[in-house]
Amino acid sequence: MCAKSRVASPGAGGTSLCSEGRISLYCFLITAALVLIPSVPQNLYGVVPQVWGAVLWGPFLYYALINMIIRFVLRNHDYQVAIRASFLGFAMAVSVLVICFAPTEWQQFGAYGCFMSLFHYSEFLVIAFANPRTLSLDSFMLNHSVHYGLAAAASWIEFSLEVYYLPQFKRYGYIWVAGVVLCLLGEMVRKAAIITAGRSFTHLVQNEKHSEHKLITSGIYAYCRHPSYVGWFWWSIGTQIVLLNPICICIYTLVSWLFFHDRIYVEEYSLLNFFQSDYVRYQKRVPTGLPFIRGYLVD
Repeated sequence: MCAKSRVASPGAGGTSLCSEGRISLYCFLITAALVLIPSVPQNLYGVVPQVWGAVLWGPFLYYALINMIIRFVLRNHDYQVAIRASFLGFAMAVSVLVICFAPTEWQQFGAYGCFMSLFHYSEFLVIAFANPRTLSLDSFMLNHSVHYGLAAAASWIEFSLEVYYLPQFKRYGYIWVAGVVLCLLGEMVRKAAIITAGRSFTHLVQNEKHSEHKLITSGIYAYCRHPSYVGWFWWSIGTQIVLLNPICICIYTLVSWLFFHDRIYVEEYSLLNFFQSDYVRYQKRVPTGLPFIRGYLVD
């Protein structure tokens, strides 16, 4: 889960990408293209007869070569940015290959991989555009937390076991497509929140109010008080619907709801201290955006 600042400095982020953002974008797109372009013809024309041969053999060789080139061209911080963006581009490309060539019951895992790759890369890219002064390697959110990693691993284990023992259960395409829609909506809501907040958005909670800060109530914040949390909440549930993981759907929903319930309560306590009656009026006009979560309300 993420923590964010809910106060804004005047002005928004820059109107163009910073250098780290441009490097990441080039590496993400070029890696994805260089993995996909040779791999698709190999599968279509039978050069590699098995899809898993194409996914695990060819693209890994291309990826290794790309990493060697990046290591030769870039150094220090630029290299660290490039290698992460390249990895996410590689993950995106392999996920597309899984969607196109894997057995039916594995195709939604490819869709899941696309959403995971896009989520983590777009976190960095949007911060690079909206608030570059807070940009860091942590903006990729790849090292978010142990709990986040364990949750992802649990979903992979459940999916693999169910594919092995109940493969027919993973073939209800009309259900996992609903998860695709939910992931897309969650992504759009979260990224709209980051862009609207501009320089105010970070992945860390601000506990001190500075003289130039102001309360954000415009754009998507006019419809819900915590849109970045709303987007992540529904995106996380959508990933498990994509995988058709019934156990993880229930666990992700419960754990995410509990996390955001506590996070919003603590965050709004600070916001009420910062903005007092202005925030009380904002609370009365606009809901949190999450079901059955009211936030910290003043009696």
